[in-house]
Amino acid sequence: MKRLLPALCLCALVSPVVAQETDDDRGLSLMERGAQMLMEGLRREMEPAIDGLQDMAKEFGPALRDFTAHMGPALRDLLEEVEDWSVYHPPKMLENGDIIIRRKTPEDREADPAPGVQIDI
Repeated sequence: MKRLLPALCLCALVSPVVAQETDDDRGLSLMERGAQMLMEGLRREMEPAIDGLQDMAKEFGPALRDFTAHMGPALRDLLEEVEDWSVYHPPKMLENGDIIIRRKTPEDREADPAPGVQIDI
């Protein structure tokens, strides 16, 4: 058994070296080649979605720039006025198109979880 232990240790040290065989055409290890194949596969899978995003950006880009030009100063002023957004309910659109943002009552604030506390979803 004592003679077998050094042989096992030697095998344990040599096996990672043997596992890092290289791919002859590029000089990449098997792990590197596998990672490269994974990334190529992901790129091929994501290509249609990325093309769709580019088309959507072309379609909505001008409208978004126009919105930013008109509403940007008003939103900046609003952000300067409000110190703590956590004391307000989310915005709500009324039937007539008006958007209201109601301040939370003290009871509503007590019902909210404390900051940093995790909740189950």
